[in-house]
Amino acid sequence: MLAVNDPIAVFWLRRDLRLHDNRGLYRALAENPRVLPIFIFDRCILDSLEDRADKRVNFIHQTLRSMQERLAEAGSSLWTFYGTPIEAFRELTNRFQVSAVYANHDYEPYAIQRDRQVGELLRARGARFHTFKDQVVFERGEVVSGSGKPYTVFTPYKNKWLQRLKEEDMASLDTASVANHFVKVSKTFTFIDLPDMNFQTSGTPIPAPSIDEPTLRDYERNRDFPALDATSRLSVHLRFGSVSVREIARKARAVNQTWLSELIWREFFMQILHHFPHVVDRPFKPKYDRIPWRDDKVALERWRAGRTGYPIVDAGMRELNQTGFMHNRVRMITASFLCKHLLLDWRWGESYFAKKLLDYDLSANNGNWQWAAGCGCDAAPYFRVFNPWRQTEKFDPDLRYVKKWAPDHLDADYPRPMVDHAAARARAIETYKRALQGQGAEPLPQQASLFD
Repeated sequence: MLAVNDPIAVFWLRRDLRLHDNRGLYRALAENPRVLPIFIFDRCILDSLEDRADKRVNFIHQTLRSMQERLAEAGSSLWTFYGTPIEAFRELTNRFQVSAVYANHDYEPYAIQRDRQVGELLRARGARFHTFKDQVVFERGEVVSGSGKPYTVFTPYKNKWLQRLKEEDMASLDTASVANHFVKVSKTFTFIDLPDMNFQTSGTPIPAPSIDEPTLRDYERNRDFPALDATSRLSVHLRFGSVSVREIARKARAVNQTWLSELIWREFFMQILHHFPHVVDRPFKPKYDRIPWRDDKVALERWRAGRTGYPIVDAGMRELNQTGFMHNRVRMITASFLCKHLLLDWRWGESYFAKKLLDYDLSANNGNWQWAAGCGCDAAPYFRVFNPWRQTEKFDPDLRYVKKWAPDHLDADYPRPMVDHAAARARAIETYKRALQGQGAEPLPQQASLFD
């Protein structure tokens, strides 16, 4: 058992909810004889949630419970807090002689500010604060142009990313070899149950991480068909770090380059957020601030509820509302519909996805919404407007997906389409064109594309 005066190191779990191949945890265990793992249910985040049975909180809690069971088998334990990070570390440093705190890098604006404040507190109390790269293969300024500037177009970023990739970048760390340094704090140990935080458990099962090789081999051929179970469903695990991105990257490189590209897109958007933090609430391309978005909350609510009269859009929104998941092809269709068909601000859609998506990640959510709206880096041109009918014919031809999530689409009381596609497309292109006129707007296409 740990005595109050014994020096300890603390490992702070955040977006790395696993005990294996965890770089910050490995360093903490390798460099210290006593390591206390902790997790903070951060009230700065939780108090902003509208849903008291938020699926993501349940996912975190279930994952932590599994980790606690493994730690208990090894004679150790996980200490959890409910409060602000500053409150948690004040309590820790008051109770114990904390020599150092270890964690892995977190790149979102709130996380950067949080870590700065925690670092100041720890330094004032004589403790060191170490953070490490773990949730990406390459971070921040590691993949840049020859002149040292960040890439704003995906393809050259991807090419440089692949060019500099070496085996050691994807090497796993054997955390188990030093796991006997976990410390048990039996008399002061507490594991917070959700009811203690006034959160209701929803019973949502944890989607098990799976890297199924047949699925990955056929990924490029099947990934756009939402009725097929043809995606890895790893996004939530990558979001919360319950799988190692290095393990995933090794598998992807060996099995399917298209799947590897999805991991590179994830890191591309992360470095965009780092180098261009204004994208959090402003377009990457400033000229798109000129778009006169419609102020129509009724239309927004119909989109949110899946009552637009376009079955593929409604199916996607209902799947999101019920499960916290939406197929990526359908995410593009629903996002395009909001921005182009309804001419509603992309930030409204981004905000709603942020509330609902189990795999919500600020950089990816923001990057993809700006892509759909045409205002982001390497975005779809403004004149590309997804045609929901053609998208359905192409990617859900027998309506298996639509029938599952919008089974009422043939009922007499199913809503009529909110807008006519042709009229909405023409309105969107004209609105964008006028707003961007004289600001370097792209020329109108000479022929129809697959989006039309």
